[in-house]
Amino acid sequence: MQFLIIMALMLGVMYVLMIRPQRQKQAQQQSTIANAGVGDDILTTGGIYATITEVEGDDVVVEIAHGVTVHMTRRGIAAVLPPEDEDEDEDEDEDVHYAEDDDSDDETTAQASPDGDEGAVTDGEEAVRTGAADVSKGDDRR
Repeated sequence: MQFLIIMALMLGVMYVLMIRPQRQKQAQQQSTIANAGVGDDILTTGGIYATITEVEGDDVVVEIAHGVTVHMTRRGIAAVLPPEDEDEDEDEDEDVHYAEDDDSDDETTAQASPDGDEGAVTDGEEAVRTGAADVSKGDDRR
């Protein structure tokens, strides 16, 4: 008898701690997708970022690039993205730290590529080169 009481309590605790919050999160996600409207930025289940331009019942028309629209169902929406704040972008630009402004004793070096172009400032790391010089002649990956 005590075993049944303990099992019932364990199932109750598991429901309260695991199953109920997951169901609430899923219901909130479904309501967010159902309430998505024109002008909302979304992420599709295929991983494409888009903006909703028209809503036609269960179908939506999204713009994935300038002038490129796609018709899809609401079930294809993975997430509705929050609007971007311009204030946050300005704050991020102010946090940029340049090596030439740093008066500390860290050893930073500018490495040059074989072409003679100066690379990025690194802390003892090897410079990364891009362009045609990086492609080996025998490595054809078509």
